[in-house]
Amino acid sequence: MIDLNSFFGKILHYLDLRPDLEDFESIENEIEKGIVFKGTNLWILAFAIIVASVGLNMNSTAVIIGAMLISPLMGPINGIGFSLATYNLTLLSRAIRNLTFAILAGLAASTLYFILSPVSSAHSELLARTTPTFYDVLIALFGGMAGIVAISTRLKGNVIPGVAIATALMPPLCTAGYGLATLQAKFFFGALYLFTINTVFIALAALLVSKMLKFPLYDIVDKNRIRKINQITYTIIVITFIPSLYFAYQLVIKEKFNQKASLYIESVTYLDGAYLLKYSADADTKVLNLVYGGRTLNEEEKKNIQEKTHLFNLEAKVEIKQGFGMDDTDLKNWTEMTHELENLKITIAKKQQTIDSLYRQQQMGKEIINELQVFFPEIKGITISPEFIFYNNNQKKELTLVIIDTGGKTLTSEAKNTLHSYLKSRTKTQNIKIITLENDN
Repeated sequence: MIDLNSFFGKILHYLDLRPDLEDFESIENEIEKGIVFKGTNLWILAFAIIVASVGLNMNSTAVIIGAMLISPLMGPINGIGFSLATYNLTLLSRAIRNLTFAILAGLAASTLYFILSPVSSAHSELLARTTPTFYDVLIALFGGMAGIVAISTRLKGNVIPGVAIATALMPPLCTAGYGLATLQAKFFFGALYLFTINTVFIALAALLVSKMLKFPLYDIVDKNRIRKINQITYTIIVITFIPSLYFAYQLVIKEKFNQKASLYIESVTYLDGAYLLKYSADADTKVLNLVYGGRTLNEEEKKNIQEKTHLFNLEAKVEIKQGFGMDDTDLKNWTEMTHELENLKITIAKKQQTIDSLYRQQQMGKEIINELQVFFPEIKGITISPEFIFYNNNQKKELTLVIIDTGGKTLTSEAKNTLHSYLKSRTKTQNIKIITLENDN
């Protein structure tokens, strides 16, 4: 029998954070240091805002990640969660005040940047921060837990930079600035809601972990006041959380629509001489636009294509357009013209091969004469030409003809044999005939 108490005891031993914890005073100092926006933190905040705005403007993921890493916004958010857990109302007030300042500064600076920037189009990095969902809640909550655990223990490692990238506080704030600068409510409210999700659930993570680690209370607080603080906290969490469920549901619906639309489109790509040139699927309006080329579709065929959506349980309006259509005569002419074009392409390719071959022969001739003159300085020129010998029985044989000009000098038999072997190897042919012009007339 397995001793369950011993088994669970071992699990709890491995999960125990207490051996790695910093002393409470060090943790509190670390939290308080991250809250303050003056000196170093203030300059880093300013730099992070500009870096994030430029990254979003230029659609550069690497630059945006850099802004996430250097952003000091995690400090006051962790301070809010920590102060709520320890009922340190003085620290809570400072954390909220500094976070508010950072938010207003981020919005003002990013708005000013996007007003002045000549590039105003919305790229994918901006669009990605306008539709937060329940999944962003999970990222903020568990990322925030990792962050506060790292602050509270001695083994910090790469956790805090990773949390900064995962929770991404600065980019949505700057995206909201873009929405203000371009007067686009979708960008402003969508990005601001994502920032709110990250802020609230990182703070909640800090609160829960601080409670779990049993950090001591800052001061004795009246029970009624504690109840009031808890009520306000839970209300903010619920109000922030509920819309994310709706957006997550909408995301799932869109994904299912896109999956079904993809399968449907694969089934109507080709239809007896007509083929799909392009298509678009709008999950919001549930409209599919299909543009066909080739043979002109009749009304019955169009109706069959539209009714085929039922086979995939796809509720969508299908709009069919003809990119360019052909009747039977046009299709025949088109086919003949296509064949002619293919034949022309083949002819051009063969001509190009001949031209390339002649060019390679010229280059090879230049290279060979330079190589030969090192060992046979008496050789003044060379001609290399692929030829055919034709016989009266309608057969032919390939032959590489090499004519060497020695300037009237006679080559020895040994030199001729060496030359023959070299040229066979150099021209990569076995059937070679060498003629030397030894008498200079």
